[in-house]
Amino acid sequence: MTYSALAVVAVVGVLVVDLAVYRTRMVTRRIFWVTYAIVVVFQLLMNGVLTGLDVVTYDAGAIWGPRIAYAPVEDLLFGFAMVTLTLASWAAVNRRANTARRRGLDTVTRRSSTR
Repeated sequence: MTYSALAVVAVVGVLVVDLAVYRTRMVTRRIFWVTYAIVVVFQLLMNGVLTGLDVVTYDAGAIWGPRIAYAPVEDLLFGFAMVTLTLASWAAVNRRANTARRRGLDTVTRRSSTR
């Protein structure tokens, strides 16, 4: 499977997880897109530096070709998948903890041992 195909599969997979598995509907919220716009700016900045200075190079036959700020569009797809999955997972875990707490199933948490 090519890098481009994997990027598309990652996006589709994350959308399925967000909308059908976790049902957080993260991608339907305005705040998600505002937050994601901020993330994209920094992703393009770092991707632009890494690819523009040839720290990271791509085989031209392995990507679609279009680039934004030196970064292949596939990198933006993977970035979207990574950020969306992280935020949706966080929201799903938080929702589950809040539901347990409302039902009186909250457990006592231990203090952090990293102190």
